[in-house]
Amino acid sequence: MRQLEGFVKGINLGGWISQYEKFDKHHFDTFITRKDIEKIASWGLDHVRVPVDYEVLEMEDGSIRENGYEYLDNCLVWCRKYGLKMIIDLHRAYGYTFDPMNSDDKEKFFLDSDLQERFYKIWDVISKRYAEDSDDVAFELLNEIVSRNIYKEWNEIALNCISVIRKNAPNNWIIFGGTDYNSVNAIPNLPNVDDMKVAYTFHCYDPFMFTHQGCHWVDTMPRDFRINYPASLDAYRLKDTTLSENEVGGLKVFAQAFDNERITAIDPSLFEIIFEPAIKTCEERNIPVYVGEYGVIDIADYQSKINWLKDINSVFEKYNMARSYWSYRKMNFGIEGEDHIEVIDNLVKLL
Repeated sequence: MRQLEGFVKGINLGGWISQYEKFDKHHFDTFITRKDIEKIASWGLDHVRVPVDYEVLEMEDGSIRENGYEYLDNCLVWCRKYGLKMIIDLHRAYGYTFDPMNSDDKEKFFLDSDLQERFYKIWDVISKRYAEDSDDVAFELLNEIVSRNIYKEWNEIALNCISVIRKNAPNNWIIFGGTDYNSVNAIPNLPNVDDMKVAYTFHCYDPFMFTHQGCHWVDTMPRDFRINYPASLDAYRLKDTTLSENEVGGLKVFAQAFDNERITAIDPSLFEIIFEPAIKTCEERNIPVYVGEYGVIDIADYQSKINWLKDINSVFEKYNMARSYWSYRKMNFGIEGEDHIEVIDNLVKLL
């Protein structure tokens, strides 16, 4: 499978200029600094995925917030200094958020032409600003489309947005994914794009009950729920019966995977089967695939996390799949910090 050149092994800077607790200059100035980019480069990674919310880059009326772009500009300077590339991921757009903790309508944006025009406008600005940085900067259109009902509308919006970007930036990589929170199963429904610098993306948090064990933002996930990786297939199936009604992304995908008689074990073969829709589609269309997020919640058993990383990365390597770990710091998935000092070397070797 063709690889996303230059953006093969990365990590997300979640919680910096997206999904922050409050709009706060001190936070933006201190959460990620030059030293963090230097550290990430020392781990042997080649890029960072930078989630950014629209309100960092523009005012409520749509005018440009110039000091917000300075954070992206600074990150690019640091990345160049230490030999990294950068993906700008629009994590929240005006009128749309994937956040399950936010009750806003998840379909309105895809049916509202005014909101879509605002979306095209921000990408027009971003693409003009970083068009000359095509060797170092890629664009990811929008994070995690939730509703599967609007995949046709999203496909049209994505194609329109690609056209907007290409008028300004003919050489930057452009990345976009499908519905169901960037599900791998949505990849075949994406439009085939005749552009050698476009890539598809999906996110992988499978098995969801392992990667999100005990998480507080999933209503049906018990806070004391724990499971190791690997465990027997029967053990996962037994646990799945208590959790499979949950509608959040990866768990639903994994519940469907359990119905596949080819699933015989909790090992790398599981990921090969789960990834099949992306592998098959991308090979047929000669389009690279990018796993923009994959990771394990920080409260999971450490050795289980290592085991999971070994398995999933063996499949990434086998199929030339580019990827970016979620996440660098905090966000319930971060691997940098006091809690990981004794084990960080073993973790980063597997990214």
